Amino acid sequence: MRAPTGIQIRRKRLETGLSQAALARAVGISATYLNLIENNKRAIGGKLLVRIGERLGLDLDQLSGVSEARSIQVIEELLGDPAMRGIVFEQAAIRDLVARFPEAGIAMTRLYRLYQDASANIESYINRLRSDPLLSQMLHQVLNRISAIRSVAEILEHEPDIPQADERRFVVTISRESEGLTDALKSLVEYFDRTASTQRPVSPLADLDEAIIAHRNHFPELENVADDLRKLFPEELSARTLAQALEADFGISCEELEPETQTAQRYFFDKASNRLLFRTSVSNSTRLFQMVQLYAQMAARDAILETVGSLRLHSPEANALAERAMAAYVAGAMMMPYERYLQDAELLRYDIDALGRRYGTSFEQAAHRLVTMRRKGAEAVPFGFLRADRAGRLSKRYPLPGLSLPVSGYGCLLWPIYRTNGDNTFVRQVAEFPGGERFLLIARTVAKNSHSFRDDAPTYSVMLACDLMHADRTVYADAIDLRHRGVPVGPSCLLCPRQDCGHRQERNA
Repeated sequence: MRAPTGIQIRRKRLETGLSQAALARAVGISATYLNLIENNKRAIGGKLLVRIGERLGLDLDQLSGVSEARSIQVIEELLGDPAMRGIVFEQAAIRDLVARFPEAGIAMTRLYRLYQDASANIESYINRLRSDPLLSQMLHQVLNRISAIRSVAEILEHEPDIPQADERRFVVTISRESEGLTDALKSLVEYFDRTASTQRPVSPLADLDEAIIAHRNHFPELENVADDLRKLFPEELSARTLAQALEADFGISCEELEPETQTAQRYFFDKASNRLLFRTSVSNSTRLFQMVQLYAQMAARDAILETVGSLRLHSPEANALAERAMAAYVAGAMMMPYERYLQDAELLRYDIDALGRRYGTSFEQAAHRLVTMRRKGAEAVPFGFLRADRAGRLSKRYPLPGLSLPVSGYGCLLWPIYRTNGDNTFVRQVAEFPGGERFLLIARTVAKNSHSFRDDAPTYSVMLACDLMHADRTVYADAIDLRHRGVPVGPSCLLCPRQDCGHRQERNA
C-alpha cells in the first residue's frame, strides 16, 4: 500500500493556514494535481516532494512515509490474524488512521508485537509440557500426590465407622503426601524460575529490525566515525593491515583454528586469549570484514553504544545484537566509503558483483551497503533487501515505501527469492503488488564455504527490490520490458487480497 504522504501534506497545509491553490502556486503545480496528491491518488517524490517539504517546513524523512508504511503493514498483518476474523477494515481506512493518528498506529504496532510475543511464549510452554521429560516427571509426581490425598480424604469422608488406628494411619498418610506435594510443587516452581531466568525474550531480533527500519538503515554519525577510522589506514584495507592494527592497538592476534577444533562457528573472538580465530575455509571477504568489524567495535565503542542507546530497544539481548549490528555498519562504511562507493555504483550501474570485486567484498556485503546509502542529497537507488534460509524463513528485512514485506514468517511464493537455483545465476522479475506498486526484484543464492566433506555450509537466497522508476539506472533492468504489467504478487498469503491465486497456501481473515 502506498504510504500516506499526501494526507500528511494536507494535514500540515491546513495547520499552516495555506489554501490548496496557494500551496500549488508556491510549488509550481496545479491545484487539481495537488488535490490528487493530498488524497493519496498520485505518488510523489523527487524535487516536487522537496519543494513541498520546504514550503511546509517538513523534513523529507517526515514525508517519506517509511514509519507510517511500516505501521500500515503491521496493522494489515494484525487484521489478517485468525483472531481478527470477521472484522472488516478497508485498506484506505487503515491508511487514513495511520496518517491522521500516527501515535495510534504506533500503539497498535506495539500491542501486536506484545501479542505475538505472548502467543510465542504460550506455544513454547505447550511444547515444553509435551516434550520436556523432567517437567513431565514433576507434573506426574504432583498429580500422583494429589490423587493419593484425595483417595484417603474420600475414605475418611464416606466411611463413618473407621477404627481409630486406621483413622490415625490415614491422617499420617495425608500429612506425608501433603509434604511430598509441597516439595514437588517447590521443585516445579524452582524449575520454572530457573528456566525462565535463562529464557530470552521472544523477539529481540525483531525489536532491532524495527529500530533499524525506523532509521531507514542509515546512521550519519556512524558514517562519520567510519570516515575517521578509515583515515588511520593510509594503505588499502587488507587482512595484513588489519591484523597489524588489531595487534598494535588492542593486543588482538588473528589466527587459524586447528582443523580438529570441535565448533560449528566459522570464526569467533576468544576474549580470554584475545584472539580472533578463523577456520581455513572462511573466504577472504568474510575474514577481512570480521577483522574490520572487531576493530570498529574496539575503536569506536563509545559512538556505537551511543547509537545503540538512541534505538531505545526493549531488552539486553536486543541491545547486544544492536551493538554487533552497529559495529558491522561501521565496518561496511570503512570498507566501502560512502562517496566513492556511490560514485562507483552509479558508474557500474549498480552491478553488485562488479562492486564486490572492486572493493573485495562478498555479494551480500556489497548489496547490503547499497541499502544503507540514504544520505540526504546524495542517495543511491533506494533498494529493499531480504534474505531467506533454505526453509524459506525470512530475515534481514529492509522494506521500501510501497513494498510490503511480512513482519515475520514467510513471503510470497512467487517472489524470485524462492526461485533461485543454487548457483550464482540471477532471477529477475517485474512484480506488481496488490496496490498497483511495481518493483524490479532480483535474487540469487549465496553460500558459505565448507571446511570439510561433512560440513553442511549455510546457504541463503538474497533478494533486492527497487521501484520500477529507478530500475533503468541498474544493469538488472537490461533486456527486460519494464512496461510489462508484471507478475501479480503479494506480501504473503496471510496478507494478500488475491483470493484467486493458484499458489495461495493460507486464507486471510
